[in-house]
Amino acid sequence: MTIRVVLVDDQSMIRTGLRMVLAAEPDIEVVGEAADGADGVAAVTRLRPDVVLMDVRMPGMDGLEAARRIVAADLPTRVVVLTTFDEDEYVAAALRAGVSGFLLKVAPPEDLVAAVRTVAAGQGLLDPAVTLRVIESFAAAPAADPGAAGRLGELTERETDVLRLVAAGLSNAEVAARLYLGEATVKTHVSRLLLKLGLRDRVQAVAFAYESGLVRPGG
Repeated sequence: MTIRVVLVDDQSMIRTGLRMVLAAEPDIEVVGEAADGADGVAAVTRLRPDVVLMDVRMPGMDGLEAARRIVAADLPTRVVVLTTFDEDEYVAAALRAGVSGFLLKVAPPEDLVAAVRTVAAGQGLLDPAVTLRVIESFAAAPAADPGAAGRLGELTERETDVLRLVAAGLSNAEVAARLYLGEATVKTHVSRLLLKLGLRDRVQAVAFAYESGLVRPGG
């Protein structure tokens, strides 16, 4: 199965570089490009790719507004935000917009390829170099959903434990070791809690965990 990708960045050199890396992979096809958010939304709506790589700062409609519109349209497309080290202020807003991942623009080619495959498979992605900054940025932002804490009651005690550790940035294997569970069991718990809370992936789970007050900065 070929993973179809759209690139949205106002810098043509960035798009060219991304396209060259992805085009070298037999299971990935770049099906479209756009230089701003509005054209990006139009391209995604028309082409319905599996993944869109979205720059944040662009003229006209920025990447955050474009991401919001794509997610709100309930398209079968996962949004990965391309970020740099000086864009922390966008992180919380991007999480709330419903993006499925963050990737640093300076990430090596193999990380870009892995990111596209990971997100296309339905998993959230936080670049290891940006994970802590993502969490801290979201935690410092005001809560967007006052009813989030009440929704925690839908989870079992074990699911709550798993969510807390996922929000701390632990992998399934690490969660399994911490809770003395099998990795397959942890995967099941993650799937169930995402379904109960109506979340798309682990990235949204991190956002929800902080938004609900389940975990707090330094906690």
